[in-house]
Amino acid sequence: MTSPNGVHHLAVATKDIKAQIEFFNDVLGCELVALYWMHGVEGAWHGFLKLNDSCSIAFVETPDIKDIDRTLGVTHAGSPGGPCAGGSMQHLALNVDTHDELLAMRDRIRSRGVTIFGPIDHGMCHSIYFAGPEDLSLEVATSAKPIDGRAWIDPEVVELAGISAEELDTFRNPVSYERPETPVAQPVFDPDVPWQRGMTREVYEAIISMPDDVVAERMSENEPPVLVED
Repeated sequence: MTSPNGVHHLAVATKDIKAQIEFFNDVLGCELVALYWMHGVEGAWHGFLKLNDSCSIAFVETPDIKDIDRTLGVTHAGSPGGPCAGGSMQHLALNVDTHDELLAMRDRIRSRGVTIFGPIDHGMCHSIYFAGPEDLSLEVATSAKPIDGRAWIDPEVVELAGISAEELDTFRNPVSYERPETPVAQPVFDPDVPWQRGMTREVYEAIISMPDDVVAERMSENEPPVLVED
């Protein structure tokens, strides 16, 4: 079955990438594994802090971010239960494997002078909550076992969300997909279907009109900033 099997990285905008690196490195113990000029974005820096070998928290700093207001309830929730604009990150929950590791993280975070509350028992997981630089709302959580959809999908919320029984069955049993022998052609552009609106429509349509191999040739930058000999 073709589907994602984890989060490769979650990118967060920042006006001070050094402060974010210091926090995630010292307070949370994450290793800096990449810091370079972001590919294809003029003046942008991209930094990656390792969660495991295939998962990172990433930060992006561009010169204009410092001029964009950070507004709780609009750009940021400010708490795990606060509102913010649709499509923005409400909070970031990081994983540890055991309850003992969760308690160790609680103590590590407090030892760095950062206030925190929890663990709170949510049934499906235990969580601790705290804040990071630039009003990031952060959580560390652990689950003793995988979430059981039979217990944690509330019929009342399903109904309030406008999800029918047939739709729920599909959501719980995603349609399998096998890659065909012939690559699927690019769909005709439809502005009512999600697209990357940070680009102008003209630029976006120009990119998606190119063959995949041309996009790869023109946009790929695969050399690291430092060449390492194994």
